[in-house]
Amino acid sequence: MKKHITSFIILALFSFNIMAQDRVTGKNFATRSEILAQNGMAATSQPLATQAALDILKKGGTAMDAAIAANAMLGLVEPHACGIGGDVFAIVWDAEDKKLYGFNGSGRAPESLTMEVYKEKGLNYAPFLGPLPITVPGTVDGWFQLHEKFGKLSMQEILQPAIDYGNNGFPVSEIIAWQMNDDWPRMQDIPGFRETYMPNGKSTPVKGEVFKNPDLAKTYDMIAKGGRDAFYKGDIARTIDEFMKKHDGYLSYEDLAKHEGEWVDPVSTNYRGYDVWELPPNGQGIAALQMLNILEAYDLKAMGFGSADYLHVLTEAKKLAYEDRAKFYADPNFNKIPVEYLISKEYAAERRKLINMNEAADEYPAGDIEKGNTTYLTVADKDGNMISFIQSIYDEFGSGMVPDGLGFVMQNRGQMFNVQDPDHFNSLAKGKRPFHTIIPAFVTKDGEPFMSFGLMGGAVQPQGHTQVLVNIIDFGMNLQEAGDAPRMRHVGSSQPTGSQMRNGGSLNLESGFSYEVIRELEIRGHRVQFGVGPYGGYQAIGYDPVNKVYYGASESRKDGQAAGY
Repeated sequence: MKKHITSFIILALFSFNIMAQDRVTGKNFATRSEILAQNGMAATSQPLATQAALDILKKGGTAMDAAIAANAMLGLVEPHACGIGGDVFAIVWDAEDKKLYGFNGSGRAPESLTMEVYKEKGLNYAPFLGPLPITVPGTVDGWFQLHEKFGKLSMQEILQPAIDYGNNGFPVSEIIAWQMNDDWPRMQDIPGFRETYMPNGKSTPVKGEVFKNPDLAKTYDMIAKGGRDAFYKGDIARTIDEFMKKHDGYLSYEDLAKHEGEWVDPVSTNYRGYDVWELPPNGQGIAALQMLNILEAYDLKAMGFGSADYLHVLTEAKKLAYEDRAKFYADPNFNKIPVEYLISKEYAAERRKLINMNEAADEYPAGDIEKGNTTYLTVADKDGNMISFIQSIYDEFGSGMVPDGLGFVMQNRGQMFNVQDPDHFNSLAKGKRPFHTIIPAFVTKDGEPFMSFGLMGGAVQPQGHTQVLVNIIDFGMNLQEAGDAPRMRHVGSSQPTGSQMRNGGSLNLESGFSYEVIRELEIRGHRVQFGVGPYGGYQAIGYDPVNKVYYGASESRKDGQAAGY
């Protein structure tokens, strides 16, 4: 049924695309050209991390060495989004083997935390802050497992740049300062937070303020000298255990000592001749594969970028994929998940039949998990190795809890567990990994690397992966244009409209889409909204096998940088 059209004054203001650049090549929304280099490339969400990665590459380090150095630096300079209190996932292209390797570094629920605990506390949902949502941090184990297989330099050399900046300080960049400042009021009374992230006692650092974290530098040095066991079985583990006991937490020394990440096989679908690779659940990567399979039958190129037809089918494909995401995506060690069927062309054909080109569907709402903060990076080296690497503490500043003297915040990934229904795929259970939003991606063509990429933003990530690939493959954009182009994100919660509740969620659009398109989407029944993020934070490295040249891109929504040599 056609929906009534409301006032479009504010929509017109948002959709009017004001650009201060008249480019002689490419799309007008591109913020810069792609970065080109032959010997190595790094793309991260903060320039100091990118420079640390390049320094490691120039010393003869591998792409993996550089990725770990960049991630350690990001844990210092972007602490609200990532750090060694969180988890890590990676897809690695090994140039010698000509093969992709996948790594799942997600931590598990504490053995002592059960649904009965939540029942006794009268809680129907896991909170975002405090000790309850804390799971085992998997990042440090991931560093060492990935380094053992693909690294070359010593861990001391790799972590030294972050150690030096932690001791000497660095000026906080603009977007990161804004995000940190947006969150500290709800964190300031959580144990350890104020001492670590509010050096003046009044707020987190502002843009340009020089921030030091000597506690984190000391922790990195302990890890560099003592290896992974310094974190999981040594003084760091004992400090975390004592801190958790002191603050009524559940994560224990034994939980840390038992942790080990897992090597997994990436899964893929072919989209118009390109093999798109994601990691299987407990992450949400296969949602992007499901969306691409549904979209493949449509002539998106003929529809055109930013058209109402394209945005409509994109949104409906997202709704269909996220219905499965809410039901099936969880720890495969606890559930039999039909991954092959979910990413099959046959299944996509059946699901596609439900899409009505003239009307937005109300009857298949998306999942309701939308929050999240993450950092994504990608690195390539002179030997052709490429790393797609993503790391997170989940929500902004995670649980908010900083163990005494360690300089990093513990993640709150356990907030994503279902703590009410023991039969739910993602129900809380001891030693179980929660549903995860962070997903690295990789694309190959004819058996050769084409692109390593990813972006941040919680539930927006599969939507972002899909849009970036469609921008490149269907709309002919380059790597930088594909990331800078205006995006949509569909939020799957019910919202009130007038006197009744409308299902189907809301379609959030960045500035850059025309008034006519917005009006047509409203006519089809989409509830169009506008908001500031999260639309992602994209980084990418492409490879030209003919000229043997890397192409780097870092979108304008974050403080990031792509650079090579």
